[in-house]
Amino acid sequence: MQKKILVVDDDRDIVKLITKSLSYEGFEMISAYSGKEALCALKENHIDFIILDIMMPGMDGLDVCRSIRKSYNVPILFLSARDKDIDKIVGLEIGADDYMAKPFSIQELTSRIRANFRKIDRLFKEWNELSPNRERNDSPLILNDKTFEAFLNNRKLNLSTKEFQILSMLVHNPNNVLTREQIYEHVWGDEYGELNTVTVHIKNIRKKLGPEYDFIKTIWGIGYKYKERE
Repeated sequence: MQKKILVVDDDRDIVKLITKSLSYEGFEMISAYSGKEALCALKENHIDFIILDIMMPGMDGLDVCRSIRKSYNVPILFLSARDKDIDKIVGLEIGADDYMAKPFSIQELTSRIRANFRKIDRLFKEWNELSPNRERNDSPLILNDKTFEAFLNNRKLNLSTKEFQILSMLVHNPNNVLTREQIYEHVWGDEYGELNTVTVHIKNIRKKLGPEYDFIKTIWGIGYKYKERE
């Protein structure tokens, strides 16, 4: 099925460049020029990936991302005219999956999008092969690996795609210590990024689980493990 990508930017020339280039790559493109238009497009279409500009008048990209994460797990890649670490960290903490600074390479953008879809396809295959005895019916945390949804005591968690992938990897390897390198390779694979991105995403997951559910343990100098009961 053709993947549908939403491009959100108040600069119409950038939107035109991205939509034209990615259309040639076989993607179905939808354009929006404001945060409000983006949210409307998301309600009216099944979107597989979002390219979202941060610096927009009115409702900026950060506010759009926060609003999206209340209801959707669709992957989000931020575009920004500023290439600062703090901008990347803020973007990741509110639910973005990736970040690119302007000016950007269309070839790199295309590679990152394709890498995201390859990773999701591989994860679906892995999860479909999980044996029934891996089910955890007595846990307060339930993961739906087919829809990328997580429920804590029947309350849906607003996780980004990458956050869900990390949590799923930890949950399916209970009591096993996973290094940051292992998590990065499993979730990001051949995508572009930095290792400390794992730390940021773990922090976000813990915040969304809440202090009462301190399931993700830090093994200092090594990585993390998932353990529900002492």
